[in-house]
Amino acid sequence: METKKELKILIGIIVVFLGIFFMPVESQVFNTAIDATLDLSKWYAREHVILCLLPAFLIAGVISVFVSQGSVIKYFGAKAKRWVAYTVAAVSGTILAVCSCTILPLFSSIHKRGAGLGPAVAFLYSGPAINILAIILTARILGFEMGVARIIGAVSFSVIIGLIMAFIYRKEEKAKAEEQMNFPDVPENRPLWQTSIHFFSLVLILVFANWGSPSSEDTSSLWFYIWSYKWHITGIFGLVLVYSMIKILKLKGWQVLTGAAVTTLSALLIGNPLITIVIGIATVSSIALMDKSEDGENREWIISSWGFAKQIIPLLAIGVVIAGFLLGSTHDTTSIPGVIPNSWVAWAVGGNSLLSNFFASIVGAFMYFATLTEVPIIQGLLASGMGKGPALALLLAGPSLSLPNMLVIRGVMGTQKTVVYVLVVVVLSTIAGLIFGYI
Repeated sequence: METKKELKILIGIIVVFLGIFFMPVESQVFNTAIDATLDLSKWYAREHVILCLLPAFLIAGVISVFVSQGSVIKYFGAKAKRWVAYTVAAVSGTILAVCSCTILPLFSSIHKRGAGLGPAVAFLYSGPAINILAIILTARILGFEMGVARIIGAVSFSVIIGLIMAFIYRKEEKAKAEEQMNFPDVPENRPLWQTSIHFFSLVLILVFANWGSPSSEDTSSLWFYIWSYKWHITGIFGLVLVYSMIKILKLKGWQVLTGAAVTTLSALLIGNPLITIVIGIATVSSIALMDKSEDGENREWIISSWGFAKQIIPLLAIGVVIAGFLLGSTHDTTSIPGVIPNSWVAWAVGGNSLLSNFFASIVGAFMYFATLTEVPIIQGLLASGMGKGPALALLLAGPSLSLPNMLVIRGVMGTQKTVVYVLVVVVLSTIAGLIFGYI
């Protein structure tokens, strides 16, 4: 019998038992925090997993299987010009309307394919931070000045953070670069334009399925028009995906068209877009898995996507539960406090001191923000006395980081790099908030 292993099991049983034995079920704060945890978990599962993560896993699988390692290295690795790598990484968020969790499968995919640490981290930060919809919403609701400060801070931060990470781990990156220089230039299995059609059809489905609702007063803008017809637009790109699966992936036409018909029929009969997306993704996956072609790329696409899902979803689930319990559930019009009362947060981020900016960055780093929800949250905090400096600090740290996000990054980059990345984001956000507060 392995004594150490059995001792660990015994200690685990004791810890769980004591936690249950002393559970403060009579405490109102504890029960409210449990409600917040369940509410955030339910909302995350129903809205975020289906609309964001499932398409993101398929996109990550495309990068992992259909995009050659040479192509990733060409734009993000040692063979890429530095200005090209960081420019591509820094502007990626204008295309991807994603949050700190949805970016993770994409980051993990390009990192595994050989992207340099600096460009990969720049992509990791910029994806959620430079969301063009969030920038517009920030300017409209929190003021033009805040919107400009956010986009300048987010674009510059993505490059600065990437450069800092690359500098700190320069020896490791140098060895990686030398290895990549010896990689042969392997030609793509299909023309780049064909892979791009398949890739961007999935990306645009992700973008428009998550197109945020404008303010109630904004009923005449292009944003409102797109939001009103977002499911029709998503459906159009779904048809592009059908074309891609038949003509580019060479899947059997009758299978793809049958799957498209089933998905369309579910949309008409059920009328719930979330169920339709689940049926659509399940259909796409099933058809690709049934493919018996010699190269096996289509099957490998779904298997790779499943690999990312297995790695990321359990860590995200743990992070969402912990974040909901500690910081509460804040989404849409719902606000349920966690163990840490919202009033404490509002009090701590008042004024424009170094401490208030630092605290805002820390709260932003650990709190989970879904795409676009950070703006109304900060609007409420500003009404409660939050300073404009801490508001910017939270905007720069919050969308790109969260506790679930950190747990997954640790699994990809390791503990040390994750801690360094989080610290750099927090410090830069604090400095930016402090400067903005005095302007």
